[in-house]
Amino acid sequence: MQEDFVYRKQEWKPGNMLYPVPAVMVTVADKAGRDNIITVAWTGTICTNPPMAYISVRPERFSYQMIAQTGEFVINLTTRELTYATDYCGVKSGRDIDKFAALHLTRQKASKVAPPLIGESPVNMECRVTQCIELGSHHMFLAEVVAVHASEAYMDKSGKFHLEQAEPIIYSHGAYYGLNDILGTFGYSVKKKKQ
Repeated sequence: MQEDFVYRKQEWKPGNMLYPVPAVMVTVADKAGRDNIITVAWTGTICTNPPMAYISVRPERFSYQMIAQTGEFVINLTTRELTYATDYCGVKSGRDIDKFAALHLTRQKASKVAPPLIGESPVNMECRVTQCIELGSHHMFLAEVVAVHASEAYMDKSGKFHLEQAEPIIYSHGAYYGLNDILGTFGYSVKKKKQ
């Protein structure tokens, strides 16, 4: 029966199947002021108050030592327009190239941390590391969000921010996807219908 087929499952070896995930570009800088961009998919929200986020990075990555040395980074949200740059920053090493120059991205000065913001990103979150947890293949940097920058290009006249207009992207199983349709808003499942 078709119904039986729909519910049949295969058991696989343990692995990360929590998809889709955000694909963000993280900017970092060392104490000498040399900066870099690394693409990270292992990232997310930890806490509302204080506002906290995390990124998980392999210790062998060029950017890892910059974060470990300074305890600072910026999470830059990505868009359809930034898809190429997002992929490039994930596969090219900053040891070999200035990614800002190669991709014609705009460095913007952050207000609280040394790493720059990516001007083309619609949202930039300045972060200070509070703890590094060594977990295995990746080390998780827990960080307090110390400043957020949102592009005025996506704000309406009332000041409401419309991230969907920037066409954010996500990552799933080796591919980048756009987000198109709103399927519901928070609380819509229990909201009373207007008569």
